[in-house]
Amino acid sequence: MIFRIAVIAMLTAVPMLPAEVMAQTPPKDSTLRVAGRTGEAHLVQLNGKSYVEVEALARLTGGTLSFKDERTTLTLPRSEPSAAAAPQAQTPQPQARTGLSRTFVQASIEEMSVIREWRIAIVSAVQNNIPVSEEWAAAQHRQAEKNQALASAAASTDDDRKALAMLSAELNSMQKLSDLYLALRTRSTAMSPDRFDNTPLEEQILNCARGFVSMTESHEFQDLPACH
Repeated sequence: MIFRIAVIAMLTAVPMLPAEVMAQTPPKDSTLRVAGRTGEAHLVQLNGKSYVEVEALARLTGGTLSFKDERTTLTLPRSEPSAAAAPQAQTPQPQARTGLSRTFVQASIEEMSVIREWRIAIVSAVQNNIPVSEEWAAAQHRQAEKNQALASAAASTDDDRKALAMLSAELNSMQKLSDLYLALRTRSTAMSPDRFDNTPLEEQILNCARGFVSMTESHEFQDLPACH
């Protein structure tokens, strides 16, 4: 930014003023400061006007003076952009992590083990006509929910989270199979294995479990239709 200042009245010009003016209004001395700058310049107040040496003003503001013909030019330094106005560097977006993490694989194995034991106990109860209580089934469900929560906490990659949804669907399917058995037991003291074994729901649970075993061995996600 360039300010052009016509040097009409400088401090050196004060002695050229008429004597009567000097007598009527004696000069007063003070100082000039510029906000954001250090230092000060000598300021003379005369007849209601303030005068400062151009060289002192340039030094105070960090500017430079240039002279051409009868014109003096004061060039002020460019102001630095504030930190708020400065463009902020873009934060790189983290790349999505793929594959199944080790901690999630371990947690999902624990969950599938509980579901497998739950299913085997139900099938064995049907085949051998051994009653299973609602309290026992509820305890199996609570343990499976606990392991499901641990698997959810262990999920750290995109593939972990997609596999977690299928693990949750497997738990829901196992709960339906358990509820089906309990409902049949309340209506019959004995139950034919053919009536319960090899049902579409049990086949779905088995196929999903087999697919999860393959995923935990390879640590690679697979979209398993049986787990939906």
